[in-house]
Amino acid sequence: MSSVSIIGTGNMATAIGDIFTAAGATVQSINRSETPETVTGAVVVLAVPYTAVEGVLGQYAEQLAGKTVIDITNPLDFETFDSLTVPAGSSAAEIIAAKLPHSHVLKAFNTTFAGTLTAKSIGALRTTVLIAGDNSEAKASLAASIEAAGINALDAGSLARAHELEAIGFLQLTLAAGEKISWTGGFGTIH
Repeated sequence: MSSVSIIGTGNMATAIGDIFTAAGATVQSINRSETPETVTGAVVVLAVPYTAVEGVLGQYAEQLAGKTVIDITNPLDFETFDSLTVPAGSSAAEIIAAKLPHSHVLKAFNTTFAGTLTAKSIGALRTTVLIAGDNSEAKASLAASIEAAGINALDAGSLARAHELEAIGFLQLTLAAGEKISWTGGFGTIH
């Protein structure tokens, strides 16, 4: 990946930007609350809360055609921390893909915390990013970039698996918010 645009400027956006920079990509950061910019990356990361996605797509959908779009959101009800906000059996990534029919939508980074991406480890294991999507070339390219930055990547299957990835993300977030696990917890795999 030679150029990546990250929409969002929070902790996850910064950590993901550092991963792509370490992999040799040029990274454009776009603050969603400012005047819309031209998206220059061939890959676009939606590093915003799920509640902001509709507005982001409203501003940038035409510019995302032909690009790989990485959805990192967890559609969690952050007021109650008791449910996902997408229809049962669906996922945020699938909803986004339906709105971006000319893009390659991937689900990734939603089962990692910013701290584990920055540290590149979880305990003695390398951090692992789970990736779901229907375009094998886009998944392989993302995995290669992640691995070039010193983090493991694991193909979790088709975009339909985003449903399970979002459930895992939901569980991790609720456990961390409830102080049952650390914000430095997550997935590490041995290859």
